[in-house]
Amino acid sequence: MTTEELVFRAIAHPTRRRIIRVLADSPLSVKELTGRFDVSQPAISQHLKELRETGLVASDRAGLEQRYRLTPQPLRYVIQWSDPYRMLIDPTGHLWSFAVASGNSNKNAQRRRSAHGH
Repeated sequence: MTTEELVFRAIAHPTRRRIIRVLADSPLSVKELTGRFDVSQPAISQHLKELRETGLVASDRAGLEQRYRLTPQPLRYVIQWSDPYRMLIDPTGHLWSFAVASGNSNKNAQRRRSAHGH
């Protein structure tokens, strides 16, 4: 499998997508991650292993524990794949630029556009 295929396979699972979202805020240990999910520690460890294999997650030793952090570079495959669909989603380009610039959802961007009379 190519790296691109591994990235799409990794983000296909909702728990792994949520782990990516959580780690985007700050590095966490397996124990801290497990506390945020309704799954077992071994399940979180397995998800982290798959994310590590794609390069989406890296770990650093902090004392006795490993702290996992997001390494977002492989997400470029998702952006590259979705780029041809920008015009279908947002023909004027407004929503996409608002969402990318602010990290907010399209719904928030639409509210801002409406508030500005666009």
